[in-house]
Amino acid sequence: MKVHCSNEYDPLKAVVLVSPEYMAIKVPINDIQKKHAKKNIDRKVAEKQHEMFIEKLQENGVETILLPPVEKYHEQVFTRDIGFTLGNQIFVAEMARDVRRGEEKILIDYLKEQEITYTDIKGNMIEGGDVIIDGKTIYVGLSQRTNKFAIRHLQTLLPSYDVIAVPFTDSYLHLDCVFNVLSPTEGLIFPGEFHKEKERMLRDRYDLIHVNAKEQETLGTNVLSIGNKKVISLPVNEGVNKELQKRGYDVIEVDFSEIIKSGGSFRCCSMPLLRE
Repeated sequence: MKVHCSNEYDPLKAVVLVSPEYMAIKVPINDIQKKHAKKNIDRKVAEKQHEMFIEKLQENGVETILLPPVEKYHEQVFTRDIGFTLGNQIFVAEMARDVRRGEEKILIDYLKEQEITYTDIKGNMIEGGDVIIDGKTIYVGLSQRTNKFAIRHLQTLLPSYDVIAVPFTDSYLHLDCVFNVLSPTEGLIFPGEFHKEKERMLRDRYDLIHVNAKEQETLGTNVLSIGNKKVISLPVNEGVNKELQKRGYDVIEVDFSEIIKSGGSFRCCSMPLLRE
């Protein structure tokens, strides 16, 4: 199987997902989960919402590859974090928290079965939600889940790329919760959560749509671009969607209100294997 990703916005052709069949907040590992831990996740609602997400992907010509859900992995729906495709290579991540370690082995089993080569980044914490690709530039969030040693290691592995560390406030789980790239010239940002020089760098590079605090809580930055200016977004994020539409984006709205209770949205729930 061909694998390739050069950015976050070329037409998406194949993506890895996992059903939220066993989704639950057992040990809260982020602020959003702490907020919803008492009521927890309605799995049936989450499964229906995820099925609609898959349906929209398939309607737009995306091959959806479903890894098997495993009962002990309650965060497994968030496939973005287990790895990332960069150029013609797949990198398998090293998960930061015990509750998620082991999920990446299920990805490895699939890659071996399909005879797809991969690089296993062992020894340093790095999760795919912190990795945002735009051509030869790779933004990597310096976060609770990705450390500076992993970022240095990635630069060593990819000497022809410019790997840029992007520190942000500890309150947020991954870089894609506060920043995302939509096109070579446009992006989404929740401002004020970065070191000043890094935010200035992003502003200089992109025309940034500002996400307000209310829509950041419903993960307004965590849209999934599927190519040709089509973006999957939550209907509740009205401000983000309006700004996207003003810029000529076709916004495909899918209710993901149950799944986001665990701290991730469409980008978090998808690991692209092929964009072309």
